[in-house]
Amino acid sequence: MLIKDELEDILKAALSGGGDFADIFIEESSGVNVVCEDNRIEKIISGTDTGAGIRVLAGTETFYGCSPDISLGSMLKLAKNIASQVNAPGGNSRFDLKPSISSLIFDVKRRPHTVSIEEKVAVVETANKVARSYGDRVKQVMARYMDSNQAVTIANSKGAYVEDNRIRTRFAVNVIAAKDNVLQTGFEAPGGTVGFELFEEHDPEKVTRVAAERAILMLDAKYAPSGEMPVVLSSEAGGTMIHEACGHALEADFIKKGTSIFAGKIGQKVASDLVTVIDDATLPGKFGSFRFDDEGTPAKRKVLIENGFLKGFMSDRYFSRQLGTLSSGNGRRESYRTKPVPRMTNTLIESGMTNPSEIMSSIKNGLLVKRMGGGEVNITNGDFVFEVTEAYLIENGSVKNPVRGAILMGNGPEILRTIDMVGWDLGFQTGVCGKHDHAPVSDAQPTLRIPKIVVGGRS
Repeated sequence: MLIKDELEDILKAALSGGGDFADIFIEESSGVNVVCEDNRIEKIISGTDTGAGIRVLAGTETFYGCSPDISLGSMLKLAKNIASQVNAPGGNSRFDLKPSISSLIFDVKRRPHTVSIEEKVAVVETANKVARSYGDRVKQVMARYMDSNQAVTIANSKGAYVEDNRIRTRFAVNVIAAKDNVLQTGFEAPGGTVGFELFEEHDPEKVTRVAAERAILMLDAKYAPSGEMPVVLSSEAGGTMIHEACGHALEADFIKKGTSIFAGKIGQKVASDLVTVIDDATLPGKFGSFRFDDEGTPAKRKVLIENGFLKGFMSDRYFSRQLGTLSSGNGRRESYRTKPVPRMTNTLIESGMTNPSEIMSSIKNGLLVKRMGGGEVNITNGDFVFEVTEAYLIENGSVKNPVRGAILMGNGPEILRTIDMVGWDLGFQTGVCGKHDHAPVSDAQPTLRIPKIVVGGRS
């Protein structure tokens, strides 16, 4: 690994053609991926990937290059090659790297590399066996175990120097059930910045039963009604709605480009008084957590919307420069091969003060959404369409029969403005955001009441 003096030489070489900022991101990542499908272990993949990316900023321009060879000679050559493309006034190339310190400590009890491959294989085999035990209606089962260990070193021409080690573990099971011409899916995927102790909290058998039972339950469900109606979003639904219908529109690249519906609205009322939206990379154990972002900025808790008022955006170093603000610590990338962009981490609607059962009892006729599926969002105007994978009718405050085929349609900011009850619970789900490349995230929300939203159904 390159030492501090060598990193300084590389950064100075990167700035030799001009530019006003340079950074280097060095990564060594390793991991294991085990997949069980069609009643057999389909693949076991393990390996290590090493490389580095160098970036130079010159005004509004970005120059980037990467290499899997992190030797001093290779990095100096890459830095000089990037510098030759800049052709801009020179910035400050006199600096001393000083280690940055984070107060965050993420404890990992069982580091994945200390766990045998047999134990990892047993996790997915258990999931397959449990799902198949539900009988002939289960047609397909995919169980996947994943762990990763990403060691990064980040240095820049402002003098920052950080080292971080990010360990993540995730387990995903997808069950497809069929009856006559009906197909239904159950999916669960717990994960976090944790080691193999993930399965102390999320037992593979219990996780699989939730997925399998959801798929089978929905086979006999009637079609959802259609039209405008009140909807309760359960905390079990996770924060898909806030991530897609609101979160991306609060990322600084869309703000700067003017393609976000929230552009130019800092300080304005954009949501209900009951709604506070947070992005927080400091949450212990959550899938989107870290000590430093991929530009070396310490992890932060960011208030985006507070009691309905727009307070700020999620930004990286480049777009914060363009907007005249400071980076919020949201500069993220999939690997050294890509430059950082503003991305969410752990994004959530903060808990309220209402008992979730009180929210349920307030609905005479409506829909309870317990699980969201995929969807599409137009960040320019906020319009969205989301699939619902588990839902129930509400009649006179009580949960009744399950319904399938529901779709939620609406406008993100408008829905935020109309939320009129917020529960005191909070439910998380993990995911991989694919905005440009892929980044681990988690989303969360409490139980919410939306007094009126368009539901697409067949009955």
